Amino acid sequence: MAEEKKRIGVMGGTFDPIHIGHLTIAEAAREALRLAEVIFIPAAEPPHKPERRGASAEHRLRLTQLAVESNPFFRALDVEMKREGPSYSYDTLRALVETHGDHADFYFIIGGDELNTIFTWHRILELFSLCHFAAARRKGAPISLTDVRARLGEEVLSRIHCVETPELEISSTDIRRRLQEGRSIRYLVPESVETYIYKEGLYQ
Repeated sequence: MAEEKKRIGVMGGTFDPIHIGHLTIAEAAREALRLAEVIFIPAAEPPHKPERRGASAEHRLRLTQLAVESNPFFRALDVEMKREGPSYSYDTLRALVETHGDHADFYFIIGGDELNTIFTWHRILELFSLCHFAAARRKGAPISLTDVRARLGEEVLSRIHCVETPELEISSTDIRRRLQEGRSIRYLVPESVETYIYKEGLYQ
């Protein structure tokens, strides 16, 4: 009898800064897909945001570490910080697969709206061969897979899993704006993240 593979969630992103919305989506995916853990991987050099201005990669990694430390099923990795050049998800998943061998199945957690442009991702068909995708869906908000089917083929649909998540209107952009305007970010980010942001004077 074949050994059941460990299911591992992967959540990548700029995390500039990480907030309660990110954590809520990750927890919903963990529960719905029975994930053994969720790995958070801040992008060192996001390929889709070449002109991005915000906190340094080191600060964003530290913020992510602080955000996940209270959840025993979450952890943050610095794999993209150690790699030069653009932070492509394909390279990251390939490295994780090589590390874990045949003992794990990976579920890349994304926002449902990202499916609208997923076919533009670097080596996307090869990425689908390395992992499943967990697409966060707000209650009552359907996700269309028409473009994905048309551009990438019917076979990839079996590797996309829709996960219903709470509706939280929180964005990193809004948090940065609030900080620049001297407004509160309490309850939008974990307390430890808020403390670090003020201590280091980030986004102000």
